[in-house]
Amino acid sequence: MVVFLLSISVSTSYAAGQFRVGDQGSEIAEIQGKLVLLGYDVMADGDFGPATVEAIKDFQRSHGLKVDGLIGPATYTALLGKEMPDISRGANYIARRIVSASMDYIGVPYLFGGTTPSAFDCSGYVQYVFANAGISLPRTADVQYEQGTPVSTAELVAGDLVFFSTYTYGASHVGIYLGDGNFIHASSSRGVTIDSLSTAYYSSRYIGARRIV
Repeated sequence: MVVFLLSISVSTSYAAGQFRVGDQGSEIAEIQGKLVLLGYDVMADGDFGPATVEAIKDFQRSHGLKVDGLIGPATYTALLGKEMPDISRGANYIARRIVSASMDYIGVPYLFGGTTPSAFDCSGYVQYVFANAGISLPRTADVQYEQGTPVSTAELVAGDLVFFSTYTYGASHVGIYLGDGNFIHASSSRGVTIDSLSTAYYSSRYIGARRIV
């Protein structure tokens, strides 16, 4: 049973905010559309994932802006030529927090049975990131696969869990979807890293996804 320790239905708006990894919607699609017109390698799918972060960083670097991959007022105006609007936050705060926090551990080494930032296995990593967002998940990938709501590949949003059958039958590997077809996970060979669902290895072993938040 998934225990929600924090409310996920908060909706608000504030001026001079920032668009960031995990944000979704028409405003993100507009930003991505402009990046596409400028020649950056992104898709205007309204999903602020890793590819959009890298494109924004390149844009910021070329325009003498702070290179952080976030879209604040200065970056927004330089890119779109207009004042940044108030940001309405009806999106899932917890999912965005999970996605953002998940990237803090890139490079942490893999250890079977690892559950802390000194070393993770795949499910230990997912459990740790979700716990820091106030959500309790079971320890292993096969049981995590029984949580939440099943979602199709076409319905994936940032923060969903993606599952694979790797070393044994059933759900034996898990990662966190980031958007743009990418997910972050604790790889047995490279530690916490980002991969694409479309790679031959993972696409052939993908078995489904679950939405926890």
